[in-house]
Amino acid sequence: MMLICVKFSRLRALLCATLFVLFVPVASWAQLKLNNPGSKPINPSSSSTGTGLANPLASTIATPRDFIVAVVDSVPITNHDVNARLELQRIQAAQQGRAILKSDVTLRDVLEKLITEKALLQNAKDTGVVIDDEALDLAEQRQAAQNQTTVEAMRAKTLASGSSIEKARKDLHDQLMLQRFVERNVPGRIRISDVEINNAINSRDKASVSTAAEIELGHIFISVPEISSDARVAELRAKAQSTLERVQRGGNFGAIAKEVSQGPEKENNGLMGVRPTDRYPSLFVDAVAPLRIGEVAPLVQSGAGFHILKLMSKRTVTNATITETRARHILLRPGGQLSQTAARAQLSTYKTQIESGRADFAQLAQQHSQDASAAGGGDLGWVAPGMFVPEFEEVMNKLQPGQIADPLVSRFGVHLVQVLARREAPITERELRDLVRNSLREKKYDETYQLWAQEVRGRAYIEYRDPPI
Repeated sequence: MMLICVKFSRLRALLCATLFVLFVPVASWAQLKLNNPGSKPINPSSSSTGTGLANPLASTIATPRDFIVAVVDSVPITNHDVNARLELQRIQAAQQGRAILKSDVTLRDVLEKLITEKALLQNAKDTGVVIDDEALDLAEQRQAAQNQTTVEAMRAKTLASGSSIEKARKDLHDQLMLQRFVERNVPGRIRISDVEINNAINSRDKASVSTAAEIELGHIFISVPEISSDARVAELRAKAQSTLERVQRGGNFGAIAKEVSQGPEKENNGLMGVRPTDRYPSLFVDAVAPLRIGEVAPLVQSGAGFHILKLMSKRTVTNATITETRARHILLRPGGQLSQTAARAQLSTYKTQIESGRADFAQLAQQHSQDASAAGGGDLGWVAPGMFVPEFEEVMNKLQPGQIADPLVSRFGVHLVQVLARREAPITERELRDLVRNSLREKKYDETYQLWAQEVRGRAYIEYRDPPI
């Protein structure tokens, strides 16, 4: 299911946030144009080149004239490009129910992001990133499906917006190229050390962790009958001491055990097997506690007799449990005739109906959810922390079993989520380390991307002209 694909979804979201190259409703997508890095520098008086933004959007921006504000490796960025990108950013923010004030994002901020975008795109082309027609066709089909329409209908709207199919496909091509360029370069730059993993595990951020020792003892047992005279006990003690000295002098423990021992492990060379320390007699554990592997404890006496103990092996085992959550959701994907505001309102209505007993969550999910989980009533199954995208998981983690959250927005759409149950599940040490490693990689991704993007930008030729207005 799309919700769980954290690695690729995060990459896609990062591109959206940093490059403003978004999967948006068709009408808005037709307005979003990337510069053609292979084009000639434009005439400053031209208003139809540069990013090639559709005329309907341009008409909404009060720009007195167009002129070049910057050049990146011979690719111009115009005043129109900057204003159009800022206006598109405001449109998208309004669709998400928030406003962008002039003080929040300035024209200079948008220009700097456009410069980084052009530098990345040009570098992608120079390093051989190629998007073939088949990949472009598939991306166009996914875009149409995301907007709940067909490719033909989407193209018709593109033409109606004043743009062209060729330009729309070129923009999508550039977006795919940027995405693939980031995929090739960013993940391999993230380094997670064992020290970081150990520190994260010790902080018990994701799991309840305890450690326990497992040991294997070599055991030679000399029995003392219950009714024995002092003389007999002394005789058996002497035998046990003599046997201990043979072992201490380097005698073969297994051979001596077979010769002398009266314990059940005699035929196994005196080996008692690897066990947690709580499965050994506390008398034995205390006796070998100060020993290193291969050392022999002083003679041990119990009510049953005399014991010669050798520490054969010792290891520390991590026992961890992790909190798993079982949740279900209804997903609506804004696009086409469905705005994000309308999706929120629709899901709020569903929530009211479910909580009042007038509707069933699973049935509504089967009828309306636009996710692969719909057939199962929206059930997402049992999942460990870090399996969902952060904006979804953060809300889910705050819910009690049975509770339904208010509609939330993620990079995939608008969700109505309900937590069904939680449980503590055992997890192996390797699984725990892999989980922590992935969590740390996720946290480092944004920082790594920003550093890499600035590095690529630093190699580009950038010329600033007149500032945007």
